[in-house]
Amino acid sequence: MQILSVIDVLILPIKLIFAILGFRITERADVFENSNRARIYEYIKTRPGAYLSEIIEKAGLNRGAARYHIKILKAHHKIEAYSESGKTRYFQNNSTYGEGEKKVVSALQNSTNQRIISEIQNGKCNTNLDLAREIGVSRATISWYVKNLKETGLIDETRSGRSIIYSINPSYETLIEKYG
Repeated sequence: MQILSVIDVLILPIKLIFAILGFRITERADVFENSNRARIYEYIKTRPGAYLSEIIEKAGLNRGAARYHIKILKAHHKIEAYSESGKTRYFQNNSTYGEGEKKVVSALQNSTNQRIISEIQNGKCNTNLDLAREIGVSRATISWYVKNLKETGLIDETRSGRSIIYSINPSYETLIEKYG
């Protein structure tokens, strides 16, 4: 015979009310019993910086179900959300990724950002005009992407006469090499 503690007796009516309202309490051990939730977690683990649309597509879930499972994973501290430039990306929450790493991973998931950073890093192109010619997009497009990269702190700019020279922020060089 099991003896209930005072806390169990007090919490039981609350659990019943939540159950009647359609809420379900998940225990820490139960988090990965749901196959969809486990699939979302594994995808985020193998693809750090994944965003919701990508997760929905790969997991084959509708938006509401994916959001629900992500909410449960966040509540149990299995994943964490990182928002920047209007996009929310998800990372495994085991202190693997610092803020700098999240910035770099998020920036490098965009192919144009990746090309700009690569060209600057290789020393081939370091001005707006050179980058536009090499990548094959307009100077305005380069300006927009470089502005965003400067705001995140990945790129520095220095004036040299009438030109603006771009360089990789030294504090992010090793992270860019690691994830680039």
